[in-house]
Amino acid sequence: MKNKKTIRQVIRQIVREEVALAIKEVITELKQPIESQPQHKKITEKKNYSSNSVLNDVLNETAQDGEWKTLGGSEFTSDRMNELVGKQYGDMVNKNTSPQIPSSDPMSQFLNKDYSEVLKKSKEKSKNKIGR
Repeated sequence: MKNKKTIRQVIRQIVREEVALAIKEVITELKQPIESQPQHKKITEKKNYSSNSVLNDVLNETAQDGEWKTLGGSEFTSDRMNELVGKQYGDMVNKNTSPQIPSSDPMSQFLNKDYSEVLKKSKEKSKNKIGR
């Protein structure tokens, strides 16, 4: 019984010390001046992109900001379209398209199966039905 009480007291003391240290760190961080550059947004005339006023305000703000033009380091133009599309669809294009891909995934097996024989049989049956 005494052991439990002393362990609790030791744990409480340690927690108090750690919390006090953490609070001191937070207070010193809050006291430091924030170094930020004032942002000057140039005011341009508002265009009417939409009849919805909220959407129109957001679109005008985005158009003024201009940061969207250089996402990824430089401006995206049609010349760089392959970079954008290649990341999303590159795996599909470069994938081995062999129909005999061994896989334990049932959906993959279903999608990669060779259905040419099934189509031939269905065409034969449809011709036989039409010919009757």
